[in-house]
Amino acid sequence: MREALIVWGGWSGHEPEQCANIVRDMLEEEGFKVYVHDTTEAFADPGIKDMHLIVPVTSMSKIEKEEVNMLTAAVKGGVGLGGFHGGMCDAFREVPEYQFMCGGQWVAHPGDIIDYHVDVTKPDDPIMEGISRFPYHSEQYYMHVDPSNEVLATTTFTGEHAEWIDGTVMPVVWKRRYGQGRVFFSALGHIASEFAVPEMKTILRRGLNWAAREA
Repeated sequence: MREALIVWGGWSGHEPEQCANIVRDMLEEEGFKVYVHDTTEAFADPGIKDMHLIVPVTSMSKIEKEEVNMLTAAVKGGVGLGGFHGGMCDAFREVPEYQFMCGGQWVAHPGDIIDYHVDVTKPDDPIMEGISRFPYHSEQYYMHVDPSNEVLATTTFTGEHAEWIDGTVMPVVWKRRYGQGRVFFSALGHIASEFAVPEMKTILRRGLNWAAREA
């Protein structure tokens, strides 16, 4: 049986506990044994190297050096890492090695909660299979991203809320490698209610499955 670790915490505005519980249920439906912790101290456990998947839901948190070292070593060694929105890619702003592993870091969401579209760039990838362009109502993440990411979906900024980025095409969903580990990220999922959007939930479910090692 595949095992997954979910660690939640940080800024309450992203509803980390509620989102962590939804992801727990999702992974259990996929056959995972899931461990849920509410402190980054869980990353310091040497046993995380035996996990198949780690899911951080920890927006704007702090992490100790021992914790980030154990986490990055586990992923380099082959443990999958997957997550969404600020819970993964705005988690530990002061830790470049963590951002190097994730492949991106949030920097802005012009206009805050707005209507925009998500464009599928790799429709033949199994994570995006059967999903076409869809509307979304949430924060439109502007991110600093790693050019080595394999981008699966993007969004285009109109410039309405920041005229100098008009026409900028920004990755929304990507996958990558970090050492021997698979890393998946989706920028969708500001609060728990967004899991009701079928495309958002399907992309995340498939992405987490892809990131996890085989049992």
